[in-house]
Amino acid sequence: MLVDSPPEATTAPAPAALRRRQVIRSAGLLASVAVLAVVTVLGIAVGAKQIPLDQVWHGVFHYSGNDTDVIVHDVRVPRTLLGLIVGAALGLAGTVMQALTRNPLADPGVLGINAGASAAVVSAISFLGVTSLTGYVWFAFAGAAVVSVAVYVLGGTRSATPVRLALAGTALTAVLVGYLNAVNLMDTAALDKMRFWTVGSLASATLPTVTQIAPFLAVGAVLALSIARPLNALALGDDQARALGTRLTRTRVTAMLAITLLCGGATAACGPIVYVGLMVPHVVRAITGPDMRWILPYSAVLSPVLLLGADVLGRVVARPGELQVGIVTAVVGGPVFIYLVRRRRMAQL
Repeated sequence: MLVDSPPEATTAPAPAALRRRQVIRSAGLLASVAVLAVVTVLGIAVGAKQIPLDQVWHGVFHYSGNDTDVIVHDVRVPRTLLGLIVGAALGLAGTVMQALTRNPLADPGVLGINAGASAAVVSAISFLGVTSLTGYVWFAFAGAAVVSVAVYVLGGTRSATPVRLALAGTALTAVLVGYLNAVNLMDTAALDKMRFWTVGSLASATLPTVTQIAPFLAVGAVLALSIARPLNALALGDDQARALGTRLTRTRVTAMLAITLLCGGATAACGPIVYVGLMVPHVVRAITGPDMRWILPYSAVLSPVLLLGADVLGRVVARPGELQVGIVTAVVGGPVFIYLVRRRRMAQL
């Protein structure tokens, strides 16, 4: 006599496969944290000037004020800390942007955030005589915030769609880039001061800079992580997301606020560093799949790995000088960008 198999027999493998996938993702995240720890140590130990490891250890934990300790404690440690938080901010911002706009090539420039921060900084330099990084931070935040609001208004507020937001950001970026070029051409002093900042660099990092922007980046990171589930629903389309109970307006406003805080703080401290927020989310999706609850934490860990690794590489290949991290990420990111453009499945998020 034939007996039907019990329901458990057919449903049991699914939970087992799910648990296995969760274990693999968790292990991968722990491995990523371990890689980040290694790169962090390299960021402190390796530089344009070769310093023995025992002296590096002394400079970190037994600061006495000699020249070597000053290089390690006052230059490399703040630079590494800034790379950690800025890298995480750029990774989270890029991930949220790509999910919000459903554009696989979105980065901090697609919504005009970088352009807004840069325009505010160059205005402060040219018209107000601001010369300190402390001053840049607040003007960059203001510029990023104003552009974020403008993009959302031009995108249609309640009727805002990914396409409208992307088009509004692109249009504002074009206008602001023209303004930047005009100011720099008319004010050579502003051009000289902006030249180093616009390349994107961690070289000017100080502990006050880190402590000043860290709270803003922390709030932005919390906001980004808090909307992982709504962003998952948003990936299905507005109608499906609404049917699942997602509040589209609240999700988009929260995402824009998170992007403003993350990009504004990162751009203010280091200048507009490109490609980090573009490349890392694509690498992460290949590891985790499309679940934003995993993509966001992975991006927050692996983006500092890329940024600090590029910074260390820039210090090593050009000894006794150094290449700015923005140049290194652009050199690495260009071929990756071309690869992403040529991929057939590029648009599937």
